[in-house]
Amino acid sequence: MLVATATFIVFTPALWNGFVWDDEFNLVENRDYRGLGWAQLAWMLTTHRLHHPGLGGQWIPLTWMSFAVDWSVWGLHPLGYHLTNILLHAVSAAMLYLVARRLLAAATEGGEAAVRLGAGAAALFFALHPLRAEAVAWITERREVLSMPFVLLTVLLYLKAAERRGLWLAASVAAYALALSAKATTMTLPFVLLVLDFYPLRRLAGQWRARLLEKVPYVLLAVAAMTVTLVSLRAASALTTVADYGWPARIAIAAHSLVFYVAKTAIPLGLSPFYELPARVDPFAPRFLGAALAVVVAASILTALVRRWPALLAVAASYAILVAPVSGLAQAGPHLVALRYSYVSCLGWALLIGGGVVGIAEAARRGRLPRAYAPAALGAAGLWLVGLTTLTTTEVQKWRDNETLWRSALDFDPACAMCLGNVGDALEREGLWAPALPLLERALALRPQYVGFHRNLGLALLQTGRYPQAIAELELALVYYPHDAHVRHYLALARAVQERPRAGPPGGDSSSARSSERSSHSQLRSSAGSVGRPDRRDLEPGHEP
Repeated sequence: MLVATATFIVFTPALWNGFVWDDEFNLVENRDYRGLGWAQLAWMLTTHRLHHPGLGGQWIPLTWMSFAVDWSVWGLHPLGYHLTNILLHAVSAAMLYLVARRLLAAATEGGEAAVRLGAGAAALFFALHPLRAEAVAWITERREVLSMPFVLLTVLLYLKAAERRGLWLAASVAAYALALSAKATTMTLPFVLLVLDFYPLRRLAGQWRARLLEKVPYVLLAVAAMTVTLVSLRAASALTTVADYGWPARIAIAAHSLVFYVAKTAIPLGLSPFYELPARVDPFAPRFLGAALAVVVAASILTALVRRWPALLAVAASYAILVAPVSGLAQAGPHLVALRYSYVSCLGWALLIGGGVVGIAEAARRGRLPRAYAPAALGAAGLWLVGLTTLTTTEVQKWRDNETLWRSALDFDPACAMCLGNVGDALEREGLWAPALPLLERALALRPQYVGFHRNLGLALLQTGRYPQAIAELELALVYYPHDAHVRHYLALARAVQERPRAGPPGGDSSSARSSERSSHSQLRSSAGSVGRPDRRDLEPGHEP
């Protein structure tokens, strides 16, 4: 209860955040999830087949059901959706404490008090770390915080099955099915269970065939989830082709991801809500080559220390297994890495911290450590948690609104084209057309493939009276989005204003012409309000064709 309460309190600033990024399309505009009737449930069970930006391309019916419950209670008030995310995260923190108690008891020789202290430290380190902010403070990432309790329940029931057999294993498989229905990237969890059999359960010696047979139901569910996800992502054109990023580039991205999340877990400074994928990935660039070398060196050291320190190898292997689906080997989206991907994958590092606390507490109890050292070490750990909490509060507030979110990303990387374009989009929603223009122009200059921003730029040019340029941009946008009613509307207005005669024809009624001209300008002014509508789906990051 202490762990859950502390977690809830730290994340309460998220309650005042709004709908940001894909939230607007997935939740504000989308009517299909609103309710728990047969029509809504049928949609939730089949939405993976649709070209659905954001939460599309994945089979996540449990996540959609949770949104339906939120809508039934709160309507479209973002506070309720944020409250659910925070509560789920607090539940996960408490469940991690329970899992950590069992694993630390099996892995160490610590007494009950030391194990409880270590489990508490592990749970708090995980729950209060700033890397958790993105998954909790962004409503669309409900899939992360909803899948986590079922991931932990799967492990907890598996640990019970390892002790007592019976129906515990079937219950663990059922919990795993629920985890997959919340987010499919938990598909590699069965291999983590096999790592736990190696250490700390030590159940593989002479029994590896039986242990492999235990995993068959989990693997069958994982294969089904992987198949549906790959088919859906291809149908939605969400996967990056090998022609764009070949296997050397993908391996370089994966190595970078492996190093990135560990480094940010250890030193969570300089965090950004968005890390843009380079237009071209050079495997021999310093950051990619350095990451690859670090992975090779780390693997060699871990293998050499396997007998002396099996816990470190078990944690590292579990981490690599869990991060694999989101490492970039199957590249999707315009991001190089994303902080939310650390949510499930970095559980093991929290357990390692807990093991260190158990070791210090037990050494102090047995007199192996000077009495003054143990309180000093525990005090330092407490200060570390306070520091993490401070950083987390800052990260949560970055998700307050779209402009705050993208400006913080732009502060981290001034050359981020997606960030530039989305800051321009946020300014347009406020009616600030002139300041939006240079941002949108620079975004398209850096990444011409972000064709959705042509519509933003066309509308900004239209609203600032640059009609020929506006028509050119909107015509270009119409090539990519021929069925977009907004683009057609803006283009028609731009042509009407530019081509309207300034005076009546010879012998005609000039007052009629002036009246028509005023009418066109009136429509142009009224159309400005539509820029803030949430149905501008193709302008959101991650969904450019």
